[in-house]
Amino acid sequence: MLRERFTAEMKEAMKAGDKGRLGAIRLIQAALKDKDIEARGNGKEPLSDEEILALLQKMVKQRQESITMYEQGGRTELADQEKNEVAVISSYLPQQMDEAETKAAIEAAIAETGAASMKDMGKVVGALRAKYAGRMDFAKASGLVKDMLPKG
Repeated sequence: MLRERFTAEMKEAMKAGDKGRLGAIRLIQAALKDKDIEARGNGKEPLSDEEILALLQKMVKQRQESITMYEQGGRTELADQEKNEVAVISSYLPQQMDEAETKAAIEAAIAETGAASMKDMGKVVGALRAKYAGRMDFAKASGLVKDMLPKG
């Protein structure tokens, strides 16, 4: 589903002469191709839409880190390019959950997994990843899971 969307929107960007969008979509497709080759080498199927969403989130995070470094280094033109890529990549991600939705999802995952202590944190985060890939910031969610699990 997402793969077809990348191809269609790449063609649209070519026709419209939108070099920035075209470049960002090509970056996505290159990263996707690398992951597919890696999966094939490990005897796995091509990436599912959920795995593609996780890849896109990782790409956004990498670019946000680069933006910070470029801005600190006074390289605003490179930071602007990264910001444009973030905008394009983010357009493929579902709407991110707000903090209240995230907390409710964590409470449900704790109940579903029967998590009773910090030892169960991996189970809870795994359940969240399975259900909310692409919609939840797992770095923030991990901190919330730590706060919400009983200590002990």
